[in-house]
Amino acid sequence: MKKIEVYTKSYCPYCARALELLQIKGVDYSLYDVSADPAKELEMQERSGQETVPEIFVEGTLLGGCAELFWMDEKGELDRLLGLRAGCCE
Repeated sequence: MKKIEVYTKSYCPYCARALELLQIKGVDYSLYDVSADPAKELEMQERSGQETVPEIFVEGTLLGGCAELFWMDEKGELDRLLGLRAGCCE
């Protein structure tokens, strides 16, 4: 399975939606709550060039935020990017 990292804030509804989709997909991920860790927030900003959450990385490459995650799922590309077999979650 691929390494997935998610930078979030505990009160963010978009973060909750993104995490829910990843849980439905059954993938493991590392979760970094930047609302409680200023160093992680700075790390996220340096890696992504963004100040918004969520920021999702797959194998160290920025996938994007919640909108990008759902867009890739709608296009049928998310399972491949996450290292899942086709049709695993239908």
